[in-house]
Amino acid sequence: MALGRVLIVVQNLPVPFDRRVWLEATTLTRAGYRVSIICPRAKGFNAAHEVLEDIEIFRYPLPIEGSGKLGFVAEFLWCFVATTLLSLRVALFGRGFDVFHVCNPPETYWLLGWFWRLFGVVFLFDHHDLSPEMYQAKFGSGGRILRALLWLERRTLKLAQVIITTNQSHQKIAIERGGKRAEDIYIVRSGPQLARFKRYPSDPAWRRGRKHLLVYLGEICKQDGVDHLMRAVKHLVERYGFRDLHCVLVGGGPHQPAIKAYAAELGIDGYTTFTGRVSDEILCRILSSADVAIDPDPKNPWTDKSTMNKIVEYMYFGLPIVCYDLTEARVSAGEAALYVDANNEDALARGIMQLAGDAAACETMGRLGIDRVRSALAWDYSEPHLLAAYGKAMALAEARETSHPAAVRLRSRGK
Repeated sequence: MALGRVLIVVQNLPVPFDRRVWLEATTLTRAGYRVSIICPRAKGFNAAHEVLEDIEIFRYPLPIEGSGKLGFVAEFLWCFVATTLLSLRVALFGRGFDVFHVCNPPETYWLLGWFWRLFGVVFLFDHHDLSPEMYQAKFGSGGRILRALLWLERRTLKLAQVIITTNQSHQKIAIERGGKRAEDIYIVRSGPQLARFKRYPSDPAWRRGRKHLLVYLGEICKQDGVDHLMRAVKHLVERYGFRDLHCVLVGGGPHQPAIKAYAAELGIDGYTTFTGRVSDEILCRILSSADVAIDPDPKNPWTDKSTMNKIVEYMYFGLPIVCYDLTEARVSAGEAALYVDANNEDALARGIMQLAGDAAACETMGRLGIDRVRSALAWDYSEPHLLAAYGKAMALAEARETSHPAAVRLRSRGK
C-alpha cells in the first residue's frame, strides 16, 4: 500500500527537465508514495500525458510566454486555470492526492492550496526561488508589482502547512516574512544525483587549439550575469593579452541569443562557443575537459540568498570556480572557489587569469570540491530531509482525517 498520494505542481519548467522536481518525485516514488505532476509543455517535453518511472505527468500547452510585465500576468493566469482543471482531473479521475506540493516561482497557487485544504489535503510549499528579489534583479524596480509579489509570497507561506526550502537564507525569509515556525521548515538542498554524472577523459577539441578552457553552465537569462562574463573575457583578451583561452557556454535560455550577439559585438566571438542545450553525456564531456568554471551571477538581494546548482555541479567534476563573493556561493563551494569583488568584471577577469596560471591551486580546490560534494552536497544527503518533510505532511493529513471526520478525503479512481 502506498504511503500517500502526492500532486506536484511546477510552472517554471517541465519535468523531467526540472532536475530538482524530478529528483524529488523519483525519491518519493522509491519511498512508496504515488506521485502525479502538473507542469507546462516546453523544451521538447510535449506529451500531454505520460507515465515515467511510475510518475504520472500531466502537461498543459503554453501559448502565452511572458516577456514583459503584462505578459507575465497573462502567462500566470493561463497556467493557474490549466493547473486548476488538471488538479480536478487528478483528484476525480486519477490517482488522487493527500499532499498538494507547489513549487515556485510564481506564488500564485496559494488560492488553489486553500481550496484543496478544504478537502483535507495538506498544502506543502517548495520554496525554490525568491520571486520579489528576482523581479528586482530582472526589472530593477519596485512599486506595485513588487508589493504584489511580496503579498503573494506572504499568503503562500502563511497558508502552507509544511515548507521545503533550498537553503538557510530562504528559511530565514519564511520565518521573517512568512511568520512560519522553524519546525515547519525543512531545508532540502538541490544537490546533484551522482549517478547522473560521469567523468570522461579530457577532449582537446573543445579548446579550439587554445591552452585554457573556461566553462559556464546554465540557462542564460537576463539576470544571470553572463554579460559580466563576456566583458571579463574581453578584458582578458584586450587588457591583459591573455588570449590562449576559449570559453564554452553550455545551456539555452531566453537571453542566450542576445548574449551570443553581445559576444560578437565585443569582438570575442572567436573566443566563445555557445552549445545550447546538450545531452547529459555531452555536458559531462565538456565539464570533464574544462580547466576553470565561472559563475558570473552579480551580487544583489536575489543572488546573494540563492543556491546556484551550477556551483555544485562544477565541484563534482573537480573544477576550481571563480565567482563573485556571494553568501550562498560561499556556503555551497567553501574553499573550492575563488571569490572576487562583487560586480567587478575586471576582478572576475583577474581571478580567471590567477587560477588559470596556478595548476597547484586548481588541483587543491578541485579535490576539495569533489570531497565536499561526495560527503555533504549530493542529492543523497537531501533525501532524508525531503522524506522528513513528507512524514510531517502525512501526519497532518492523518490528523485532519481523524479530527474532521466530515472532511471529504479524495480517493483515487485511477491506477
